[in-house]
Amino acid sequence: MESSRGGGLAIRRVRHGVPLPGEGSHSHRGKQSLGEERKPHSRAIAFGGSVSLVLILYALAVRGLVQISLRQLVTPGSHSTDFNATAARGYLERLTAIDSRTVGSPANEILAVNYLLEQIREIQAKANAAHRVAVDVQRPTGSFSIDFLGGFTSYYDNITNIAVKLEPQHGAEHAVLANCHFDSVANTPGASDDAVSCAVMLEILETLSTLSNPLKHAIVFLFNGAEENILQGSHGFITQHPWAKMVRAFINLEAAGVGGKELVFQTGPENPWLVQAYAAAAIHPFASVVAQEVFQSGIIPSDTDFRIYRDFGNIPGIDLAFIENGYIYHTKYDTADRILTDSIQRAGDNILSVLKYLAMSHQLADSSEFRHGNMVFFDVCGLFVLSYPARIGTVINYIVATVTFVYLSKKIAKYRRAGVNYSWDLMCGLFISIMGWISALITVLIIAVLVSLTGKALFWYTHFYVSVGLYGSAALAKLILVHTLAKNIYYKSTNSQYLGDLFFDVTLITWCVPLVLVTHSGLCSAYFFALWVIFPLLTKLSIQQEFIHQGSSSKFVALYLLGLLGPYLHTMYHVWAMFEMFTPILGRSGTEIPPDVVMASFVVVSTVVLSSYFINFVYLIKGTKGMLISLGLVSVVTFALVCSGMFFPYSSSMDSPKPKRIFLQHTIRTFHDLNGHVVKKDSGIWINGFDYTGISHVTPHIPELNDSIRTTCEDAPFCGFPWYFPVHTLIRKNWYLPAPPPPLSERTDIRLVSREAMPWGSTRLVLEVKAPSHVTLHMRPHEGSVLSSWSLGDGIPVTSSGGDYFVFYSHGLQSPAWKFWIEVKSSDGRNTGLITVAFASHYFFGNNQHSPHLDALEKKFPAWSFPSSWVCTYDVYAY
Repeated sequence: MESSRGGGLAIRRVRHGVPLPGEGSHSHRGKQSLGEERKPHSRAIAFGGSVSLVLILYALAVRGLVQISLRQLVTPGSHSTDFNATAARGYLERLTAIDSRTVGSPANEILAVNYLLEQIREIQAKANAAHRVAVDVQRPTGSFSIDFLGGFTSYYDNITNIAVKLEPQHGAEHAVLANCHFDSVANTPGASDDAVSCAVMLEILETLSTLSNPLKHAIVFLFNGAEENILQGSHGFITQHPWAKMVRAFINLEAAGVGGKELVFQTGPENPWLVQAYAAAAIHPFASVVAQEVFQSGIIPSDTDFRIYRDFGNIPGIDLAFIENGYIYHTKYDTADRILTDSIQRAGDNILSVLKYLAMSHQLADSSEFRHGNMVFFDVCGLFVLSYPARIGTVINYIVATVTFVYLSKKIAKYRRAGVNYSWDLMCGLFISIMGWISALITVLIIAVLVSLTGKALFWYTHFYVSVGLYGSAALAKLILVHTLAKNIYYKSTNSQYLGDLFFDVTLITWCVPLVLVTHSGLCSAYFFALWVIFPLLTKLSIQQEFIHQGSSSKFVALYLLGLLGPYLHTMYHVWAMFEMFTPILGRSGTEIPPDVVMASFVVVSTVVLSSYFINFVYLIKGTKGMLISLGLVSVVTFALVCSGMFFPYSSSMDSPKPKRIFLQHTIRTFHDLNGHVVKKDSGIWINGFDYTGISHVTPHIPELNDSIRTTCEDAPFCGFPWYFPVHTLIRKNWYLPAPPPPLSERTDIRLVSREAMPWGSTRLVLEVKAPSHVTLHMRPHEGSVLSSWSLGDGIPVTSSGGDYFVFYSHGLQSPAWKFWIEVKSSDGRNTGLITVAFASHYFFGNNQHSPHLDALEKKFPAWSFPSSWVCTYDVYAY
């Protein structure tokens, strides 16, 4: 602790070269340098040689604890529920045994619906007399616009939802909604996304319906049949179903990976009582406000039904998703056998408990009373959730910042009385630290660019720890090097204990400043910075006397590391979850974002954060030469191995596949002029690789796929190709292999029904389209024309990235022709040559999905790839 007598902190001490009151500071070059070093003879320095080993072992031990925590699916010692994971697995296996459940296919609209209805009716028949179970099959039609993926409009017709209402026998006025979806993307079984959630919901429905005591409120179980069509099923329910009016809150069950823990990554908006409900009821919690704010920032190119219920239903909720093993999410490997029974059990325990809690809660009836305010929330190693109102968090954060300011102010004043300009040394130390960060980042980014230029990008996709060996060791070496140079040159004659103390305070400032800034911005994640101020400061004050007497002794190091265990463990927990989620995403983030630059940046930031309170040991130990040589060798050797091609990005291992994702679309393209005459027609297989490497790894296996067939952007909406999603700005590299037209038993029928000049100066075009279940409509107004209105969404056209318009259309079974109108206004009053409209029809199931040439090409792809293929047509008209 600080001395209460004389000159202040350690000034009266002479042992181990601590400065006397008359000695000057390092910043006063005209005087004697602060605390000239004595000969190294103390046991503090003797211990210094092994400090680096201790720190490595400490980091590995914390990493081990995090691994145990993240892999512990069912919390030891937790109370069990009546949820039966074995029964839920039976539902899952039978549902995924049905073929890929694409919207509009018999598999989705008939087989999956019939199976779910059969199970629900069996549950209905066994329900306790205290409950009433009602079932409704909804087939809505509707339209909406959304700003996801740059912005587009969606239209759906006759899709299928199954809604089940469990309520007391006397009825209920309010309800909580549980949402899953049983459809899947084309060519995948969709076990984790999202059949397992539907299986969990079926078992929860059975469990609750057999209880002898009725619930206070109703629970609506929505088995959503059109989520993969960009959230259409949830929109159909919340805007059209009569039961939607009674819903006061919801739980959405999703997936961004296959199995593992389900993470609460969104709550609200506001309504802090929902977080409190999860904290009180969840048996195996896994929740993070940091994940919520990262997801809502838009960094992750994904969205869920949470957005629809929030934006179109004005209903608060909780969004959960499985995040483990995202490498096989939306691939053929997403099968039921890859989801552990313990994963199903924990999800069932949590969701059953939270649903039951909400259905018995008085807050559900009038949630508006409890609406205002946000919550800071996070789980502690999966054991329990710590949550508190954001306003209290703001107060705590500012108190922590104030205490830190007082601590530093007192220290500066005491050193000033001893003739030491401590504030100047703090500024110099802060500058050195920032230079270390910048230097480490630049060095590692240069390495990442070199790796990308040598064609070895994504080497860490299957070998994650290699990225730590290359980027992590280089970053840490550069940080240590900068501080070693500062110690040996700028602080050459300065007392080591003074420097260790100084750089501890510098690190305190580097956490305190963002704490204030993030708190001021209103982000709940500011608590994260507060942890890195509170724990180290309390630790430092508690062991100050040990530091004064013994320097970097073994006892001091042990107590110091013990004090840092809380924030270090919490940070490592989040860092590892971040890498687990983001590493697979970088394998499907498009051809334009260099993934190694992103990964290298993540590794540098993680290294800086995790080493922040260890940097002061550079100044306490005798030398860092051994560490620098070791880290440098690791980085250089790893770089050489990476450049040699030792670490291939993808894996076909059936135990842990990490495939490359590729779309193959056998396409017939037809371009028409203003008179409807065909001016161009071709056919081929359009190829899109979903990661930065494009098809470079595929070409050796399929030589005809090379850059000679790379596409160029044509003068047509979305460059003249049949995009299924508006992701053209993320995937600019694609290839078009000429091939004979696919044999189609039916073609898209497009008809201009009428052209009418409107009184307000625009031209209305009425179009009718008879097409397969999935059509994407691309529109581009000609120069001097504006698309002013249409019959879609809310009537106001929404542009996509690049200025074109994108409409996503889908239908279920037995839907009529799609009829809609658009209005275009020209600046010169003309009523022709106004707009180009392209219709891309996608055949995702049935005989039309395949063609001989498409199947033959798909078979040539190596085992480590996942080519998803279908046939499509692309018709362009000018009006």
